[in-house]
Amino acid sequence: MTQKSLSTWLKAVILGIAFCGVILCVFLLPAIGKDIVAENPEFSSWYYPWFCVLWIAAVPCYLALYHGWKITVEIGRNRSFSMENAIYLKRISMFAIADTAYFFLANLLLIVFKRNHPGIFIASLFVDFAGVVIAVVAAALSHLVQKAAKMQQENDLTI
Repeated sequence: MTQKSLSTWLKAVILGIAFCGVILCVFLLPAIGKDIVAENPEFSSWYYPWFCVLWIAAVPCYLALYHGWKITVEIGRNRSFSMENAIYLKRISMFAIADTAYFFLANLLLIVFKRNHPGIFIASLFVDFAGVVIAVVAAALSHLVQKAAKMQQENDLTI
């Protein structure tokens, strides 16, 4: 697989993820929330707080996708191991950890203000765990890409 075709495939994956996220945030989450409220009117005060929490949580995800797109552009230019990619991966790691912390704290606040169910809070810990995993993997990749970029730079200077 060439760098160009790898870049194309990665761009297609990023676009697919972005499209699925838009469908989820714009259509599915509001519809599911309205169905829950229709079946359980006592949850009507939970709809807008949760809707806002989920929409705000989507912002860092799209920022990470944007930086992922920048990485694929660099891969297409045959610059897989560059300091720019290491910086982009570090930013993705920061977005993931910030989003995870935000989602955990928002869930905690919703529990405190009685706008969340303890079962939902416990289930959301799996989402938080996934965010931590993504942050750690992105940070590790950033470190490895940075080391590879330094090695490549040293080799370029060697005759």
